[in-house]
Amino acid sequence: MKSFTNVNAKDLAHAVALLKQAHDANKSSAVAGGGSDLVGMMKERLIAPDVLVSLRTIKGLDQVKAAPGGAVTIGGQITLDALATNATIRGRYTVLAEAARDVATPQIRNVATLAGNLVQRPWCWYYRNGFPCFKNGGTTCYSAAGENQFHAIFGGGPSYIVHPSDTAPALVALDATLGLVGAGGARTVKAADFFALPTVDPAKENVLKDGEVLASITLPGAVKERRSTYHKVMDREAWTHAVVSAAIVLDMDKDVCRSARVVLGGVAPVPWRLPEVERALAGQRITKELASKAGELAVAGARPLAKNGYKVPLTRAMVARTLETLGRSA
Repeated sequence: MKSFTNVNAKDLAHAVALLKQAHDANKSSAVAGGGSDLVGMMKERLIAPDVLVSLRTIKGLDQVKAAPGGAVTIGGQITLDALATNATIRGRYTVLAEAARDVATPQIRNVATLAGNLVQRPWCWYYRNGFPCFKNGGTTCYSAAGENQFHAIFGGGPSYIVHPSDTAPALVALDATLGLVGAGGARTVKAADFFALPTVDPAKENVLKDGEVLASITLPGAVKERRSTYHKVMDREAWTHAVVSAAIVLDMDKDVCRSARVVLGGVAPVPWRLPEVERALAGQRITKELASKAGELAVAGARPLAKNGYKVPLTRAMVARTLETLGRSA
């Protein structure tokens, strides 16, 4: 790891000013929250910032607060453990609490932040081992013809990474809005529009501009008869990312689904929403037969690579099983 300067931000405006100052001085910079992924990348020399701007010293960025219209705003620096155990999130936004609970290990959840989980870089072994791929400034995706067991079956090309965040599919399913702050001021972006496919820029995974900070996440007011859950399939018990996952939110009228949002993780470079599945569920009772049909629709258009075809039946079965279970819940 090369030497760097660590600077503690006093507030968001100060953090943005520090990032601009580094840019103007032709110095590279990085933003640190919990640092659980960032520091590891620095040790592996995947990134080598001259200036590290820490957000942990900013007060109030780790809170869950009521917002107008029954909405809830979450500070980007809340730890995943605090998010998973927060009474408001557990009671009104179950899918997000479950997704936060399923990240990594208890030790990591105690320091890793929600913002960090959303903007973490891919865990593709070619990228993490320093291959000159798209993510490392190169012009090749080695997984396309190489070891692609855990790579994308939807939305791939020219890069076939999968987005590693557990909380991202949950926030897309909840129709969350992200608050970004940069030198040009503050702006908001829908969670569904924050993550970018490789066709936009194969070197990036989101629309954050240089010098911008993900400051907050706002969740719309909860619907009274809402059922939601996050289901994650892993290749081992803990400290691993989703092979396949699903964030499902059903707004119900007694036993009839009025509307649905179904978003997959672990299968695409972005959280992968399933509009055809959502349309099939709307206005229907969630029966075993309908759940099975939804599972089939969930894998329509999948384009597996040479070694990850198993993800297709796995996704089909997981979506069907999770919907059927959620449809039965009171």
